Amino acid sequence: MSRDAQPTLALAFALAIGTACAGSDAAVAPDVDFGVRVTQSEAVVDFYAQASAFYSRLARRRFNSRATYRDERLRGFFTSESAFADYYADLAEALFAADFERSRPLSLDVVEFSFDAPGQARVRVRMVGDDARPLRFGRRVLDREDRWERQEGRWALVPGKV
Repeated sequence: MSRDAQPTLALAFALAIGTACAGSDAAVAPDVDFGVRVTQSEAVVDFYAQASAFYSRLARRRFNSRATYRDERLRGFFTSESAFADYYADLAEALFAADFERSRPLSLDVVEFSFDAPGQARVRVRMVGDDARPLRFGRRVLDREDRWERQEGRWALVPGKV
């Protein structure tokens, strides 16, 4: 197994353990057939906690609203006001362009966490919302990838260039 795959698999294992143990006190052994390894890396565990908290705040929020834009807890996941504004503008535009009704994702699923290098991670997410186009009653899907970096011991989102 490559060294690059180890953090991703470790995080996948942490997610599986968290899901499996939610209603049980029994320990779950890793399935080595999938290349899963137990990790005690503080950086990986910290990243999972930060990313989970951020993405849980995005679902069912309107991104064409001042209330969401002024959310101080969302701003806390960025290193600066300008970084938050860039990310927010990009996400709001993407939801509008994808024809999400009221620029609001109804659900958000984290598809994959991956680590490119120490202190650098990517998260792929899938957002699903109602179709805003006239006489279209289905759902719209938006897939996106966010970059995270660990700076001064803290994980933060790094927006793309707007």
